[in-house]
Parts: sequence; C-alpha cells; structure tokens
Amino acid sequence: MALLHRAELRPSKLELLAGWLPGRQWFAGEAGAPVSRVAAYRFDDPAGEVGVETLLVRAGDGPVLQVPLTYRGAPLAGADEHLVGVIEHSVLGRRWAYDACGDPVYPPLLAAAVLADAGQAEEYFEVDGKREARPASMTLSGSRTGRPVPTGPVSAGSADGGAVSAGPGDGGVTVVRVGDVELAVVRRPAPADVPAAGGLAGTWPGQDEPVLLAYAR
Repeated sequence: MALLHRAELRPSKLELLAGWLPGRQWFAGEAGAPVSRVAAYRFDDPAGEVGVETLLVRAGDGPVLQVPLTYRGAPLAGADEHLVGVIEHSVLGRRWAYDACGDPVYPPLLAAAVLADAGQAEEYFEVDGKREARPASMTLSGSRTGRPVPTGPVSAGSADGGAVSAGPGDGGVTVVRVGDVELAVVRRPAPADVPAAGGLAGTWPGQDEPVLLAYAR
C-alpha cells in the first residue's frame, strides 16, 4: 500500500525530469520540451521508508519513456551519480529523488513483479483521517515463473544506465541485478512478447496492446 499526500512539490516531478532526461543515453524526444505524464505505477517498500514510483512520460511529442524513481528523506550514501534532483514537499519536507535503478530498494521489488506477478501497490490519499483509494492509472501483468524471488545482494548500473543497450531496435534498457537474477528495465517501452524467463507488461488508456516494461535475462 502506498499512502500519498495532497501536497505541493517544488519543483514538480515533471519539471525535474525535463532537466534530467535529455542527459540520459536512452533519451528520445525534444530536449527542452515540456515533459508530460502518460501513466504511473508504484511498488511498496516493505520498510515504509522509501517511495518507489515509476513514471511513464513523454518529452514533447517524443515516445513514451519509462522512469523508475525512488524518493528518500535523506541522501543515499554513495549514490550521487543516480540523483535526479531534490524536491521540496509541502508535507514531508525535502525529498531526494533518485533513478531507482541505482537504488538498492528497487531491484528486489521489480524482481517480485517480474517473476511472481506481485503487481503494483494500491494507492491511497489520507483525507480528514480517512483513506481514499486512488484509482490506478495503468494495469500491470507479471509472470508466474515459479522461480524464487531474490532479496539481495543488490547491484545496479551507472547514472547513465549501467549496462545499457540503446540500439534503435530494443528501446534502450538499463540492467539491474539482485541475487542471481538479472533484470532489464525497458526505457522506451513498446509492444513485445514477454520472454520465457519472465517479464512485466502494462497497458493504460489509449494503449490497449500490452507493452513490455521489464524482463528477466
């Protein structure tokens, strides 16, 4: 479960991404153009300390880009190269936003979604002491591979995407590892078959054909 706050963010997430995205190796779109939100999904940090949100966005009229982010209440030691920026949150205070592929909290949660169809976190707003459900903006479908879901150790790539393949045919991937599992995060998701080793696909309004978001390699 993800408990959200109706808050003012400075800068907004999309403003933050507008400055960060053009420097990524896998970026596609118009540098300097406004970034718009297409859909999003969240995973739940079992410790309840880190926000884990994946945004699907566009820069101008460019293709859909997948940007997993983590939000922390303090800087993550040794992860400066993965820092997307700092946000002032009107309820939670200062939040450090990271490329989730460089945050150790993210790979085990992604592995659970890819290998065991763990799904996305249910989202709620707390209003006057009561929780109001926020409808999901997209649908996720993972694989049920029967493989054990690893919990660590975790490793991730560099700030520019780690082990990246950014050829025109594959949409660019960022590779993260958890235990003995290697996972590819598709940065420019498109309709594709889910590999036999397991994958995570998604749909959203206007995108009825499932696109491949991540897969086990």
